Amino acid sequence: MHEYEPSPFTSIRDQVALYEATDGREGGTLNGRPVVILTTRGARTGRIRKTPLLKIRHQDAYLVVASYGGADVHPAWYHNLVADPSARIQDGAAVLRLRAREITGAEKARLWEVADAAWPDFPAYRAATRREIPVLLLR
Repeated sequence: MHEYEPSPFTSIRDQVALYEATDGREGGTLNGRPVVILTTRGARTGRIRKTPLLKIRHQDAYLVVASYGGADVHPAWYHNLVADPSARIQDGAAVLRLRAREITGAEKARLWEVADAAWPDFPAYRAATRREIPVLLLR
């Protein structure tokens, strides 16, 4: 079993710890919007990594957007899911084992509407970066 390696970013590390300790009753929002905790295995290290992400539900799945605030690089959790699409999401007290699938084409265009409704900054992030921002479904 690989060990958990907390984020090097204090705010992320603290939010994950608070969320997990309270089943999301505390630390469960980002700018007033709900978050979930995504757990992945590090692509290079194999260590367990945890990241708070916006909670975006679509039908029976979770939608995650690798926007990284419009940066020109993908977030580490995206690389982790590409290397190993098995993941875990903690949504409040519920812990779900899921599998990620990157979406493309017309499906991605439709799901951008869902994502943009959940987080109105996504269009600005797309405009700010030269990269194609990945969108994934976890079910």
